[in-house]
Amino acid sequence: MLKGIPRNTRLLMSARAARSVGQGALVVDFALYLHALHWATLSIGVLYSVSLLVGALATLLVGPLSDHFGAKGFLLGYEGIQLIAASIALSTAQPVWLTLAAILGAFGRGANGGAGPFAPAEQSWMSRSVASEQWGKIFHFNTSVGLFGMAAGATLATLPGILAGVLPGAEVYRPLFQVVLLGSLICLLFLHAAEESPTAAASAEQSEQIQTAPPAARKPIWRVLLTFGTINALNGLGIGMVGPLMAYWFHLRFGVGPAAIGGAMALAFVSAAFMSLIGLRLTRRFGLVGTVLRMRLLGLVLLLVLPFSPFFWLAMLIFIARGALNQGSIGSRQALFLGLVDEDRRGLAATVNSLSVQAPRAIGPTIAATLFQAEMLVTPFLIAGVLQGAYLYFFQRFFRKEMTPHR
Repeated sequence: MLKGIPRNTRLLMSARAARSVGQGALVVDFALYLHALHWATLSIGVLYSVSLLVGALATLLVGPLSDHFGAKGFLLGYEGIQLIAASIALSTAQPVWLTLAAILGAFGRGANGGAGPFAPAEQSWMSRSVASEQWGKIFHFNTSVGLFGMAAGATLATLPGILAGVLPGAEVYRPLFQVVLLGSLICLLFLHAAEESPTAAASAEQSEQIQTAPPAARKPIWRVLLTFGTINALNGLGIGMVGPLMAYWFHLRFGVGPAAIGGAMALAFVSAAFMSLIGLRLTRRFGLVGTVLRMRLLGLVLLLVLPFSPFFWLAMLIFIARGALNQGSIGSRQALFLGLVDEDRRGLAATVNSLSVQAPRAIGPTIAATLFQAEMLVTPFLIAGVLQGAYLYFFQRFFRKEMTPHR
């Protein structure tokens, strides 16, 4: 699988793997940690929303700047911020300081190992490291690496249950921030070893799978990206309604703790990682757009069924299948939006893609937490289903117009 992948790309994937372990642990346990500290449900939702909003604003700056100044410095800076945030969370549970650490470190949000608001710089760097014909393979494999790391982190998220008789109260969650700290240190080593050449290594030719229309037939790039971003915002708001607080929803709905949730989510991430690799094969038969649509449509059906599950084990099976389908298509979507622009605009394209998801997603946790507090545990899923259904409809219309058949 690694054959033919350049050294820089392997280093970036290795950094993603190290980063994803801490993310996987906190996506399961951070909201549960705040709950154990007696934070109100709405306060948890607002914190997640603010964290997402700050991340979206940072994304707005990082992507375009990375096209001009390179990505390496931004990514090294991001890991430095992670070290500071994890150190704060390790040393205190005081609300003001923990809030600051959570916002800086994007705790609990999960990003499949991506570099948070600095992800556009990471994607731009990776796309410049390989020929465009390899994008489908590279981004699917990169997604799988992050998901396997998230699975390892979710497994570690079962530690609070094991440490319950050793550490008092909410302190059983504190060791998880050591995982974040160690992951950032390892990331720094991999990123420092990677080289960023000012001369792009990628081929100027478009791949057969993501061949765009001839230059004379293209719309102005700002119009294409604005349209794509507007469509993507529907997806972002839908994700925000259920994604960030999913572990907390399982706790509220079924009364289960980190041991059960962490183990089940680890299995969900592993399934999604394998589905991402399978998705690469599907692109050869259905194309990138066809693969995304088929996987996301099946995921949408499962999203609408999930909140009506009467048993935890059944809900988790549905969650695992849905997560595999949704996250397994990430690599295809990344390759698609990067194929919309020329090489010197890939940081901008990655920014539009990330910002158009993250900004609307920031609204979701506050709305969902308000509904949770009112004991309306089904409503967020129904709202998310409508939004994601609309996203898929406009997604296929957009790419049908912008892109020629892949064969």
